[in-house]
Amino acid sequence: LPPPPADAGAGMRPLRREKVFGTGRAVPLDRNAKCRIAAYARAWSARNRQPGQHKGPITRAFLDVLGALLWQFHNSRTGVCFPSYEAIADRAGCARSTVAEALKALEWAGVLTWQHRIARIRERCTDLLGRNDWRWRVIRTSNAYTFHDPKAAAVGDFISKSEKQGGTQDQDVLD
Repeated sequence: LPPPPADAGAGMRPLRREKVFGTGRAVPLDRNAKCRIAAYARAWSARNRQPGQHKGPITRAFLDVLGALLWQFHNSRTGVCFPSYEAIADRAGCARSTVAEALKALEWAGVLTWQHRIARIRERCTDLLGRNDWRWRVIRTSNAYTFHDPKAAAVGDFISKSEKQGGTQDQDVLD
Protein backbone atom coordinates (compact mmCIF):
# COMPACT_ATOMS: atom_id res chain seq x y z
CA LEU A 1 0.00 0.00 0.00
CA PRO A 2 1.15 3.56 -0.62
CA PRO A 3 1.75 5.86 2.36
CA PRO A 4 -1.46 7.07 3.99
CA PRO A 5 -2.91 10.27 2.56
CA ALA A 6 -3.11 13.42 4.66
CA ASP A 7 -6.88 13.03 5.24
CA ALA A 8 -6.64 9.46 6.54
CA GLY A 9 -6.52 10.47 10.21
CA ALA A 10 -9.79 8.64 11.06
CA GLY A 11 -8.61 5.50 9.28
CA MET A 12 -5.24 5.13 10.99
CA ARG A 13 -4.62 1.86 12.77
CA PRO A 14 -4.48 1.94 16.56
CA LEU A 15 -1.18 1.06 18.17
CA ARG A 16 -2.70 -1.83 20.12
CA ARG A 17 -5.70 -3.86 19.07
CA GLU A 18 -8.57 -4.07 21.57
CA LYS A 19 -9.19 -7.48 23.14
CA VAL A 20 -12.71 -8.44 24.21
CA PHE A 21 -14.44 -11.41 25.80
CA GLY A 22 -17.64 -12.50 24.06
CA THR A 23 -18.96 -11.27 20.72
CA GLY A 24 -17.21 -7.88 20.67
CA ARG A 25 -18.73 -4.55 19.71
CA ALA A 26 -21.76 -5.34 17.54
CA VAL A 27 -23.31 -2.69 15.30
CA PRO A 28 -26.57 -3.67 13.55
CA LEU A 29 -26.77 -2.37 9.96
CA ASP A 30 -29.67 -2.28 7.53
CA ARG A 31 -29.35 -2.76 3.76
CA ASN A 32 -28.99 0.96 3.12
CA ALA A 33 -26.11 1.24 5.60
CA LYS A 34 -24.34 -1.71 3.97
CA CYS A 35 -24.72 -0.09 0.54
CA ARG A 36 -23.37 3.21 1.91
CA ILE A 37 -20.34 1.41 3.32
CA ALA A 38 -19.60 -0.32 -0.01
CA ALA A 39 -20.08 2.95 -1.94
CA TYR A 40 -17.83 4.79 0.51
CA ALA A 41 -15.08 2.17 0.02
CA ARG A 42 -15.24 2.56 -3.78
CA ALA A 43 -15.26 6.37 -3.56
CA TRP A 44 -12.39 6.44 -1.06
CA SER A 45 -10.35 4.19 -3.34
CA ALA A 46 -11.00 6.42 -6.37
CA ARG A 47 -10.15 9.55 -4.38
CA ASN A 48 -6.84 8.07 -3.16
CA ARG A 49 -5.74 6.52 -6.46
CA GLN A 50 -1.99 6.74 -7.11
CA PRO A 51 -0.31 6.72 -10.54
CA GLY A 52 -0.09 3.16 -11.82
CA GLN A 53 -3.17 1.95 -9.95
CA HIS A 54 -6.21 1.03 -11.99
CA LYS A 55 -8.94 1.99 -9.51
CA GLY A 56 -7.03 2.81 -6.36
CA PRO A 57 -5.71 1.11 -3.21
CA ILE A 58 -8.89 -0.94 -2.73
CA THR A 59 -8.82 -3.50 -5.53
CA ARG A 60 -11.62 -5.67 -6.90
CA ALA A 61 -10.53 -8.56 -4.66
CA PHE A 62 -10.60 -6.27 -1.62
CA LEU A 63 -14.14 -5.19 -2.55
CA ASP A 64 -15.08 -8.88 -2.86
CA VAL A 65 -13.80 -9.42 0.69
CA LEU A 66 -15.83 -6.43 1.90
CA GLY A 67 -18.92 -7.76 0.09
CA ALA A 68 -18.53 -11.18 1.68
CA LEU A 69 -18.20 -9.64 5.15
CA LEU A 70 -21.17 -7.30 4.70
CA TRP A 71 -23.63 -9.52 2.87
CA GLN A 72 -22.74 -13.07 3.90
CA PHE A 73 -21.28 -12.90 7.41
CA HIS A 74 -22.64 -9.76 9.09
CA ASN A 75 -25.89 -10.38 10.98
CA SER A 76 -28.12 -7.37 10.30
CA ARG A 77 -30.22 -7.81 13.46
CA THR A 78 -27.55 -8.47 16.06
CA GLY A 79 -24.59 -6.83 14.33
CA VAL A 80 -22.14 -9.66 15.03
CA CYS A 81 -19.54 -10.58 12.43
CA PHE A 82 -16.63 -12.87 13.30
CA PRO A 83 -15.74 -15.28 10.47
CA SER A 84 -12.31 -16.84 10.04
CA TYR A 85 -9.89 -15.76 7.32
CA GLU A 86 -10.42 -19.11 5.58
CA ALA A 87 -14.21 -18.68 5.52
CA ILE A 88 -13.89 -15.14 4.14
CA ALA A 89 -11.43 -16.32 1.47
CA ASP A 90 -13.78 -19.13 0.48
CA ARG A 91 -16.80 -16.81 0.09
CA ALA A 92 -14.83 -14.03 -1.62
CA GLY A 93 -13.06 -16.45 -3.98
CA CYS A 94 -9.54 -15.38 -3.08
CA ALA A 95 -6.52 -16.49 -1.05
CA ARG A 96 -6.14 -16.16 2.72
CA SER A 97 -3.25 -13.71 2.21
CA THR A 98 -5.52 -11.51 0.08
CA VAL A 99 -8.04 -11.41 2.95
CA ALA A 100 -5.33 -10.23 5.35
CA GLU A 101 -4.22 -7.46 2.95
CA ALA A 102 -7.84 -6.47 2.22
CA LEU A 103 -8.65 -6.09 5.91
CA LYS A 104 -5.60 -3.85 6.39
CA ALA A 105 -6.58 -1.68 3.42
CA LEU A 106 -10.23 -1.48 4.49
CA GLU A 107 -9.24 -0.49 8.02
CA TRP A 108 -6.83 2.10 6.62
CA ALA A 109 -9.72 3.53 4.56
CA GLY A 110 -11.88 3.78 7.69
CA VAL A 111 -14.44 1.24 6.46
CA LEU A 112 -14.04 -1.31 9.25
CA THR A 113 -12.12 -2.19 12.35
CA TRP A 114 -11.84 -5.30 14.46
CA GLN A 115 -11.19 -6.50 17.97
CA HIS A 116 -9.49 -9.72 19.01
CA ARG A 117 -12.05 -12.07 20.57
CA ILE A 118 -10.57 -14.01 23.47
CA ALA A 119 -11.79 -16.73 25.80
CA ARG A 120 -10.60 -18.34 29.03
CA ILE A 121 -10.03 -22.07 29.00
CA ARG A 122 -9.16 -24.36 31.87
CA GLU A 123 -6.45 -26.90 31.14
CA ARG A 124 -4.69 -29.62 33.07
CA CYS A 125 -0.97 -29.15 33.66
CA THR A 126 1.83 -30.61 35.73
CA ASP A 127 3.61 -28.48 38.31
CA LEU A 128 7.34 -28.60 39.13
CA LEU A 129 6.85 -31.45 41.64
CA GLY A 130 5.02 -33.63 39.10
CA ARG A 131 1.54 -33.12 40.58
CA ASN A 132 -1.44 -32.64 38.32
CA ASP A 133 -3.00 -29.21 38.59
CA TRP A 134 -5.39 -26.93 36.70
CA ARG A 135 -4.64 -23.52 35.27
CA TRP A 136 -6.56 -20.89 33.34
CA ARG A 137 -5.28 -19.74 29.98
CA VAL A 138 -6.53 -16.94 27.72
CA ILE A 139 -6.64 -17.81 24.03
CA ARG A 140 -7.61 -15.81 20.96
CA THR A 141 -10.63 -17.34 19.25
CA SER A 142 -11.28 -15.01 16.29
CA ASN A 143 -11.71 -11.38 15.26
CA ALA A 144 -14.96 -9.41 15.70
CA TYR A 145 -15.42 -7.01 12.77
CA THR A 146 -17.23 -3.68 13.14
CA PHE A 147 -18.23 -1.53 10.17
CA HIS A 148 -18.33 2.28 10.13
CA ASP A 149 -21.45 3.73 8.51
CA PRO A 150 -20.45 7.03 6.84
CA LYS A 151 -23.90 8.55 7.40
CA ALA A 152 -23.91 7.73 11.12
CA ALA A 153 -20.47 9.32 11.50
CA ALA A 154 -21.62 12.49 9.71
CA VAL A 155 -24.54 13.08 12.09
CA GLY A 156 -22.89 11.95 15.31
CA ASP A 157 -24.29 8.40 15.60
CA PHE A 158 -27.86 9.66 16.01
CA ILE A 159 -30.11 9.14 13.02
CA SER A 160 -33.72 10.26 13.33
CA LYS A 161 -36.53 10.66 10.82
CA SER A 162 -37.52 13.92 12.47
CA GLU A 163 -35.37 16.72 13.76
CA LYS A 164 -37.85 17.45 16.55
CA GLN A 165 -37.63 15.45 19.73
CA GLY A 166 -40.60 13.34 20.67
CA GLY A 167 -42.56 13.70 23.89
CA THR A 168 -44.16 16.62 25.65
CA GLN A 169 -42.09 19.80 25.77
CA ASP A 170 -41.76 21.83 29.00
CA GLN A 171 -43.94 19.54 31.05
CA ASP A 172 -44.16 20.31 34.77
CA VAL A 173 -44.70 17.45 37.15
CA LEU A 174 -47.32 18.20 39.83
CA ASP A 175 -47.16 16.47 43.20
